[in-house]
Amino acid sequence: MTLDRPLEYLQSLLKELCSLPQETEWVEFKHNNDDAPMIGEYISALANSAALLGKESGYVVWGIENNTHEVIGTRFKPSSVRHKQQELESWLLQKISPKIHFRFFEFISANELPVVVLEMQAAAHNPVQFDGVEFIRVGSYKKKLKEYPEKERALWRVFDKTPFERQMAASNVSADEVLKLLDYPAYFELTGLPLPENRAGILNALKAEQLIQEMPGGQWGIANLGAILFAKKLQSFQHLGRKAVRR
Repeated sequence: MTLDRPLEYLQSLLKELCSLPQETEWVEFKHNNDDAPMIGEYISALANSAALLGKESGYVVWGIENNTHEVIGTRFKPSSVRHKQQELESWLLQKISPKIHFRFFEFISANELPVVVLEMQAAAHNPVQFDGVEFIRVGSYKKKLKEYPEKERALWRVFDKTPFERQMAASNVSADEVLKLLDYPAYFELTGLPLPENRAGILNALKAEQLIQEMPGGQWGIANLGAILFAKKLQSFQHLGRKAVRR
């Protein structure tokens, strides 16, 4: 589940991603390349690499010079791209398996240049495929996962070690959104702890119980455990809608 992002957050995320080292296996930088199959392969590769590295999301960023990470702008506009008579996002959704959430964000950078960020959810239970093939990042290169059996084994070990309750029901949500989605007073009533006087105290308490997790750009993730126990409306979390706890 990914919510709408304010411009300030997107610009902050862009700055954070551009500050990363050149060879980062969960982020890819592009200029104008809008090849649809290439984008699909990167969704698979970066989703799998993000899971392997313990990240909640992977990213492709257009409008960035690959070597210097300087913002140079892009002509790529995913909202207007069509592939095989379909909207780009719709076509990609049909080719990605298992279904993961991904979303394009088109916005203007702090230096007033157009950029695009594609954010995709990390693989959770199985490697993510594009058009029936699983990909992975090896250094700065996109490769077929089957060609690197040691990475494939490591990825399956990650899936086996990550309990359901610690996986993310929602990623990259704001602090305000966390407090809107969760019935946090119920947590403090249940534990007998005093309700903190400010938002930071509430978030720190929920984080200490691993109900939520800090993410890049000052955002938060809500763990499945936090959502199942304290969601105001479990239907707000797409894959948990049928797991409501009866009270």
